[in-house]
Amino acid sequence: MPMRRRSSPSAPVPGLCVRRAYGGRVADQHPAEAAVAWAESVVGDTAVEHRGLREGSNPWLLTFASGSEAVLRLSTPAAAALQRTEIAAMAVAERHGIAAPRLLGADIDGLGAVLISAVPGRSTIPPTPSPARLRALGAAAAALHAVPLQPGPDLPLRTRPIESVDFAAMRRDGATTDLLTRAEEMIAGRPLPAGAAFVHGDLWQGNTLWSGDGELLAIVDWDCSGSGHPGVDLGSLRCDAAVLYGPAAADHISAGWTATTGREPDDAAYWDAVAALSTPFDLGYFLQAIADHGRPDLDQATAVARRDAFLQTALTTLDARR
Repeated sequence: MPMRRRSSPSAPVPGLCVRRAYGGRVADQHPAEAAVAWAESVVGDTAVEHRGLREGSNPWLLTFASGSEAVLRLSTPAAAALQRTEIAAMAVAERHGIAAPRLLGADIDGLGAVLISAVPGRSTIPPTPSPARLRALGAAAAALHAVPLQPGPDLPLRTRPIESVDFAAMRRDGATTDLLTRAEEMIAGRPLPAGAAFVHGDLWQGNTLWSGDGELLAIVDWDCSGSGHPGVDLGSLRCDAAVLYGPAAADHISAGWTATTGREPDDAAYWDAVAALSTPFDLGYFLQAIADHGRPDLDQATAVARRDAFLQTALTTLDARR
């Protein structure tokens, strides 16, 4: 598909770690002493070790003298709203028994700090598809979507994945393709499917933790959460599976969701297209995050071709239903 570059040679990107528009990185080799002291006061124990969980920096895994652990996440003042969203979402997850970290404490206005429970497991993405793992992801999404949720100040309406990043503006200011432009036009001409379920808003394999024997232990990074149609998460998971393994892998996500809910997803083609549009035109910095989660083998040409094939299938389905 031909690329069309706009007048500006590049678009603004929210930071290296893909899907994390957390108000700018807090990138230091050590967490702030005041934040560590605050975490110690919350836990009632002395922190004896810290380890950066993202490129050797924030967020921090703190180990205490007793051997217990917690995750300290620091952010900038601009990210206060995102921190409040994450706190509210974890509260909903806890009330409904959804696998997620639990909030231990927060000091948003002062330190810009959130302390959460440490969940064992790894977010490494396997190089070959596991239908059972993909179906488990779909089932986990269904557990979220079983929770009815009306929009509110901290958990607003979500109409697409990673709503804090304006991918359409990035394409306008940088580069795009004919396929992406056509998808934007088709989506813009359709009414938003209604839905008021609890959605994660940034659901991809990098935001999940797994045991060594393949059990899904937790979903993490809840700062894009809110109320919306289940397709916000399903489309995101399906697009993620398609990029990582090829378009056919997306159907395992839907199979897991359907087996749990007892029904087929609504408006799947629409949400597939929305999810594909919630990516940079060339997947640029997304690929860095994918590599950081164990898939440096995925080259840009393959990933983009898979994303575009996934999107083309969605558009063909939408066009047939006009």
